[in-house]
Amino acid sequence: MKLLSYLLLTLFAMNCGSTPISQTSAVETTETSKSTESNKTFTDADRIGEMMNYLASNDMKGREAGSEGIEMAATYIENHFKSYGVQPYFETYRDTLSNFKEPAYNIVGVVEGNDPDLKDEYVLIGAHYDHIGTIKPENGDYIANGANDNASGTTSVLEMARYFGTKKTNKRSLIFALFSAEEKGLLGSKHLAKKLKEEDMDLYTMLNFEMTGVPLQDKDYFMYITGYDMSNLAEVGNTYAKENLIGFLPTAKEFNLYQRSDNYPFHEEFGVPSHTFCTFDFTNFAYYHKVGDEVSLMDFDHMATLVNKTIPVIEDIANAVTREIKLN
Repeated sequence: MKLLSYLLLTLFAMNCGSTPISQTSAVETTETSKSTESNKTFTDADRIGEMMNYLASNDMKGREAGSEGIEMAATYIENHFKSYGVQPYFETYRDTLSNFKEPAYNIVGVVEGNDPDLKDEYVLIGAHYDHIGTIKPENGDYIANGANDNASGTTSVLEMARYFGTKKTNKRSLIFALFSAEEKGLLGSKHLAKKLKEEDMDLYTMLNFEMTGVPLQDKDYFMYITGYDMSNLAEVGNTYAKENLIGFLPTAKEFNLYQRSDNYPFHEEFGVPSHTFCTFDFTNFAYYHKVGDEVSLMDFDHMATLVNKTIPVIEDIANAVTREIKLN
């Protein structure tokens, strides 16, 4: 997450009405049940690991915005979208940033909703795919690979895009956006939020994924959201998930993380529920913005579980008859 180094240092210094079911609807119910069951095993650790090993490889040189390394990542994301039926939202997948001096791109795809009315409402699912590039060497290593920050969130969003791109189960339209220049001050998300607002998009909610590579410890929930009390997303999401999937992390509120990731520009521009999902809590990973943020420390089983648990929640958000997620 942007500008959290001083927070880490501070924390560590402190010790650290129902309708009868017809024969047709019974078939639909069965298919829905099958779909729900398949969600649980849609992706797995092997697939997650393959993607992570590419996105956080030394070849990317830390994926700094405007660099040759992040160009490789951008091409990888574009090819992923093409392979799985995610269409470009603009003329191409690339959304060139207007607020950054070097050539830099958000990669933006869309899976159109299958409902003639609800498809004009949008849910945006995002993550930043840039990192900080090369930094002062430690033990001869100078590449800040950014596995947890944020190849993990990028991989999660790409797998969600693969699900909806191939299954096409969403009534509302889903935008999948991978942001550049988050590490430069949320520039990619600021650019895209302003651009989509200018075209008068009907945005329902923005769901962002950040630092999802390692599991929380000693929590009674699987992941937390920033800005927990800003909306009822956690309550609605847990109802959809049928478990205590989303929780409240006091530290996230204390350090005002709501304003420090790519959800925030969409809150500012649209005034809709916009949150970041995360499993990094300042105690379970010690290599934020360091060369030690390596793939070898990531928990691929955890990451696959996160994707498999989140897909049904997004599916229900996309398919609900009314907008159940509301600002408080």
